[in-house]
Amino acid sequence: MPDGREPIAVKVVSKIADIPAEQWDACAGTINPFVSHAFLLALESSGTVKAETGWQPQHLSIENKDGEVVACAPLYLKSHSYGEYVFDWAWANAYHRAGGKYYPKLQNAVPFSPVPGPRFLVNPEENQAELTQALMEALAQLTKQHHLSSAHVTFCQKEEWEKLGEKGYLLRTGHQFHWSNDGYKTFDDFLAALSSRKRKTIKKERRGIQKHDVDLKTITGTDITESHWDALYTFYLDTAARKWGEPYLNREFFTLLGETMADKVVLFMAENNGVPTAAAFNILGEDTLYGRYWGCIEDYKFLHFEACYYRAIDFAIEHGLAKVEAGAQGSHKVQRGYLPTKTYSAHWIPDQKFREAVDHFLLHERRDTDNEIKAYMGYSPFKSET
Repeated sequence: MPDGREPIAVKVVSKIADIPAEQWDACAGTINPFVSHAFLLALESSGTVKAETGWQPQHLSIENKDGEVVACAPLYLKSHSYGEYVFDWAWANAYHRAGGKYYPKLQNAVPFSPVPGPRFLVNPEENQAELTQALMEALAQLTKQHHLSSAHVTFCQKEEWEKLGEKGYLLRTGHQFHWSNDGYKTFDDFLAALSSRKRKTIKKERRGIQKHDVDLKTITGTDITESHWDALYTFYLDTAARKWGEPYLNREFFTLLGETMADKVVLFMAENNGVPTAAAFNILGEDTLYGRYWGCIEDYKFLHFEACYYRAIDFAIEHGLAKVEAGAQGSHKVQRGYLPTKTYSAHWIPDQKFREAVDHFLLHERRDTDNEIKAYMGYSPFKSET
């Protein structure tokens, strides 16, 4: 290195089980559960994530002189673009038409989880800037070394996104819908912040679900049983069949999650005469509730809004959480207090001509994203300050 220090060696690890959980988690921290060792291990141990499913683990790892991991990054060699939620199918098609081979590519992400969070994990007792830089540079070098078309860092933090841009990664934005807790003590406090018309609509919807013979329960921790997972998986399969065809997750994944992360799982489960009929599946972070899946075998008017949005807000207020992240899609979320929030990804493309074409596309897409967010904000249910 220019300052005379030894170059930092970055290893590629083919199984997260080969990295001690306590060392990985010391780097990942406790804020975002999706980058925890337990969550990523459940994906791999269940067979959901493996080379045969198009997600071959290639995690990056940096060790100190004692052989302890002090920095790492979840990384996968991808043979397709499924389960990413930052869509690059058009890029792949264009690259193939030009005679290139787009797959495999590298993906720095959490599989099947479009949840913003850190992607370059560094033990806080170490040199954050230096080790983050080493991981970012290693990702680009791996792409070149193995003659891959590209490397993608998706749903990263804004600070990481900015650093990646400084290193020549191409920058992309998108948006999701998040609810923010403005110091509310009760759900009525939240309603008081809304315009009169929107407030009345939400009250009407919440009253409407009470007319049905449905008991909506909040289940978490050790109260979650295998029968709950069975029901949830049935709902998950139904949603998958209706929306994207093949389910990404298998049943074993949910059992493993229950064994290792039950305290991070929050189910809002609807029952009819004791029989589960619908559920919203959430993951609990340090200051955020992450809405993940919704499914049902028997639907009721307003049940989706109640289980996915209003109960999540209730839970966040009760537990003093700062946010509820409800994911992408659905302008109906805006009317219920979930406002558009920008998301970030960065892309390393070695081929100069392809890089220029993608860069041109992203310039226009970023403008479109800004315009979409502005348009959505025009439908905000909150009282105008003017």
